[in-house]
Amino acid sequence: LGLPQPQPLGILVELKPGDLIEIFRSCYQHWAIYVGDGKVVHLAPPCEHPMDGVASVLAALSDRAYVKKDWLEDVVRKDRYRVNNKHDETHPPLPVSKIVRRAEELVGREMPYNLTSHNCEHFVMELRYGVAMSDQVGVRGKDRASCQSMAQRRKHRKE
Repeated sequence: LGLPQPQPLGILVELKPGDLIEIFRSCYQHWAIYVGDGKVVHLAPPCEHPMDGVASVLAALSDRAYVKKDWLEDVVRKDRYRVNNKHDETHPPLPVSKIVRRAEELVGREMPYNLTSHNCEHFVMELRYGVAMSDQVGVRGKDRASCQSMAQRRKHRKE
């Protein structure tokens, strides 16, 4: 498809404010938007903390999330990532200044979170293109449902 390949940790990628960052977690992709100076804004359910490991899978169970501004390296951790402005040809991006301003204005807000209708990918797509969309829902629905089921079993075992 001509998309850039995911970058292993330690490989520098040229980032521009407004770029969409796709981070490859074990069972799903987490999305963030680059706002400059090494920082990203992202929609993070309570268990999608920069230093959590397996707990990030439990993000699928949350119905609330928080808009956070973090260092890219803290959000990526040891996972692979890439710049993926995948809809630029079909949806013209908003002006960079508007993308970054809107992202910054939302930092600290609590927002509804739903795996299929308002996840981290919807969030960053709306910031960049003005349209909330997610390719993860559907194409990878079975994989995500499997991760959600695994996370629910883990949660019940701990109760």
